[in-house]
Amino acid sequence: MAGRPDAAPDRDRAPDRDRVPDRDRVPACDAAPDPALIRFPRKLPDWSWQVLDGRRPAAAPRDAATVMLLREDPAAGLEVYMLRRQPSMAFAPGAYVFPGGGVDARDVDEEVAWSGPDIGSWGELLAAPPELARALACAAVRETFEESGVLLAGPGPGALVADTTGDDWEADRLALLDRSQSLAEMLGRRRLVLRSDLLRPWSRWITPAVEERRYDTRFFAAAMPSGQRTRDVGGEAAAVTWISPAAALAAGRRGEIELWPPTAVTLAELAACGDADTALTAARDVAPRLPEVLMRDGAAWLTVPATRQYPL
Repeated sequence: MAGRPDAAPDRDRAPDRDRVPDRDRVPACDAAPDPALIRFPRKLPDWSWQVLDGRRPAAAPRDAATVMLLREDPAAGLEVYMLRRQPSMAFAPGAYVFPGGGVDARDVDEEVAWSGPDIGSWGELLAAPPELARALACAAVRETFEESGVLLAGPGPGALVADTTGDDWEADRLALLDRSQSLAEMLGRRRLVLRSDLLRPWSRWITPAVEERRYDTRFFAAAMPSGQRTRDVGGEAAAVTWISPAAALAAGRRGEIELWPPTAVTLAELAACGDADTALTAARDVAPRLPEVLMRDGAAWLTVPATRQYPL
């Protein structure tokens, strides 16, 4: 299914959120360190209370990567590709997100063919050891292909795969999903190089300590490759869409789609950029952002760091 969420036949309503009033609604393209405070969107489970009370240590976050695919639509302007997670998913069920997921052990494979900044440079960009930086870039490319059919790779520097819609590409995508082949194996067999230069580090979000499933996620932006097209590949996605960041936020405010705080903040940052070129070239601060849960008057509140305002 392609289209905008406000035209989709199957929609999840986001939970009501109380927010601190009188905050600006226009964010800067590069976020400012002015944390918002919003009502925690759901009841805290027993696990969370145990962490808050000090009876249980917080879970260690798993490294992950997510990619905002960007394009310019003649009518809508800047659009980003999003998918709605299956309601049965354990993490963020029913929420609208960007393609992405956890780093796989094979994403560390040193044999992956590589084009773009070297591993040391990526380590500096992501404030990570070089091996982890390579794994994050590989995870970003792999997850994007698995969840959208778009492959950020080509036969050499400056070149890109023109079409990934054939049956042979679908067989490769499924083999990545069931882990019968690694990204390095797929690229090597097809004599392709991973185009790390197409990935733009955007931000870094760490799941709050009260969550049982936690991720340390690097967000990347990338221009939609010319000639390729996204497709609804099913799996974790119940629906897919190209949508302008402003329209996605408006749908979130109306309760038509569910947006978790990192996604909402990222959409606001994209909307403030205005166009894909600005988004892909503007200076970014990728320091870690760690929302925290606070208890006030018997209610749970969530801090959302490094934003000029909270957009929902």
